Amino acid sequence: MSDLIEDGKFVELTYEVIDQKTGHVLSAVEFPLGYVHGYNDVLAPYVLKQLEGKAAGDVIEVPIDCNKIFGPRDESLVFTDRIENVPEEYRKLGTTITMENAKGEVKNFIVTRMDDETLTVDGNNPLCGREVIFKLKIVTVRDATEEEIEAGGPVEEEAPDLGGAIKLPF
Repeated sequence: MSDLIEDGKFVELTYEVIDQKTGHVLSAVEFPLGYVHGYNDVLAPYVLKQLEGKAAGDVIEVPIDCNKIFGPRDESLVFTDRIENVPEEYRKLGTTITMENAKGEVKNFIVTRMDDETLTVDGNNPLCGREVIFKLKIVTVRDATEEEIEAGGPVEEEAPDLGGAIKLPF
């Protein structure tokens, strides 16, 4: 019998976030993410609850209304400015810009649009206003070690000294 996900189990999984409306994959984690179930809140509590009782090899799909997690979209967090007013290093789509208001509160904005004359940044979470499917593939389920429980996830071991025996292709 295989191990089932419950508190104290070390779990590795991969996932995709899929837009329900378009079917497009919005983000994906292909290298397994490891955590200790019940000791680490690496995923939202609702998602963690859906994983309980599942085993390695299982694939689950969890529908999520992102408005419930991130709140509704706030158009007051979208700003457009003339491109010459924006420092050169921020003139690239997808760039994250951290800004601070007069109260000292910090917020991240993402460059979402740009043309020859203007640049737009958006302070909303990119998932605001979307309904998504969180598709998770469970790769590993096993008893967590004491070190993993204490750390809440994988414990990095020192890499072995290979003495230059392996040549990487890059």
